[in-house]
Amino acid sequence: LRQICVKPCMTNPHLRSSCSLPYGSFANSLASLAPDAEEKPAISPKRAYVTMFVLCYVNLLNYMERYTIAGVLTDIQKFFDIKDSTAGLLQTVFICSFLLLAPLFGYLGDRYNRKYIMIGGLSVWLLTATASSFQFWLLALLRGLVGTGEASYSTVAPTIISDLFTGGKRSIMICIFYIFIPVGSGLGYITGRGFASLTGDWHWALRITPIMGAVGLILMIVLCPNPPRGAAETHGEGVTEQSSYLEDVKYLLKNKSYVWSSLGVTALAFLTGALAFWLPNFLSRARVYQKLSDKPGDSSDSYIFGAVTVATGILGGALGTSLSRRFRDKVPNADPLICAVGMLGSVPCLFITIFVASASIPATYVFIFLGELLLSLNWAVLADILLYVVVPTRRATAEALQITVGHLLGDAGSPYLLGVISDAIYPGSPDRNFDSLKYSLLLCPVVGIVGGVFFVVTAVYIAEDRKAVQQLLGGNKTQKTQTPKTKC
Repeated sequence: LRQICVKPCMTNPHLRSSCSLPYGSFANSLASLAPDAEEKPAISPKRAYVTMFVLCYVNLLNYMERYTIAGVLTDIQKFFDIKDSTAGLLQTVFICSFLLLAPLFGYLGDRYNRKYIMIGGLSVWLLTATASSFQFWLLALLRGLVGTGEASYSTVAPTIISDLFTGGKRSIMICIFYIFIPVGSGLGYITGRGFASLTGDWHWALRITPIMGAVGLILMIVLCPNPPRGAAETHGEGVTEQSSYLEDVKYLLKNKSYVWSSLGVTALAFLTGALAFWLPNFLSRARVYQKLSDKPGDSSDSYIFGAVTVATGILGGALGTSLSRRFRDKVPNADPLICAVGMLGSVPCLFITIFVASASIPATYVFIFLGELLLSLNWAVLADILLYVVVPTRRATAEALQITVGHLLGDAGSPYLLGVISDAIYPGSPDRNFDSLKYSLLLCPVVGIVGGVFFVVTAVYIAEDRKAVQQLLGGNKTQKTQTPKTKC
């Protein structure tokens, strides 16, 4: 049987691609099943690293653009004379378009050329981000369209990384990629405030990232490949089996690790979205409350908060990945437990941050640093969890649905919700605006506790779900050594 079936399939590419075997079976894992098969990556290591550089650069710009508005939020509120709730709406509009378009790009990303999808989305992002720096309601409208670029990119880019690297190297690359989320966010505050101060006009804060984005678009067109799906796990063979979108969704809903970790991501998105948008403004109001400043808008808070976000993002991302690599083989459910520790550990730091701001700005920054450091443990680990509990041909869809749920119930509404609560606590009392925002921020630690519980539940199921994917791809040792009994 081995002479009749195995050898022809291994040596003849036509037979190899036409063997009518079910998804995840011998034909799809041939290279890993053959004892003497050599690894032939679909993309050369050098080109894979170049691709990583481009993807990280664009990811950096995505998050810089998202938070430049937060860096000049006080200026925007003064310029347009808008309340906290209306200001929070700017971020909500952006996130809503992002989450609504993500499922579409997830569907396309599992079926069509992912490079072209990212190029198209990034082109729309550049045009709308440039045009959004003029009138308020035009700003609000175009902020929605800006989400197109991030929706196309965030759903597809991680799946390309998963097809370029595997094992421990993939964990490191995912860590590097996701470190640029807090780094980009922090630089968004810094560049936004910096260009507003340099030019004397906050509008220029929204124009710098599109200029840098044009460079990213050219690099993506010239340097980025579109590797076969599952290439890294099948030694370049790839997995080509397709299924309907409904089948994909049913598969993901039955994947308990994916469902519970997605709920944890939602809580994390709610928490980080609200804090990232409002904390610089909150610190500025705290200075006025302590009579350290005459009026809100002290630019130093955007600079300091941005620097803290960059530092904690790098340290937290690296620490989270290091802990994951150290304990994953010894403790099968180590990854979700790391996420739970990060979420639950940040809760007391957030409580202290909120209440100590009225007494000491330096002490407030200490606890902001600790809280953000603990939250940053999660980003790269969460991305790695999704990639190893979901099969390659459904990863873009999984990314898209996680983004949609996470943002719909998370940071799409949290900045606006906190703004509404703030306006409602002391309506029409500008002298109490620090207290009103302080009390509205108390919702964040509560959400942090809920998110920690979601990750604890994820830990119950993750070992089983990860093993199922490994078996499907023929990645375990038993499959590599046993003689298959499938007919061609």
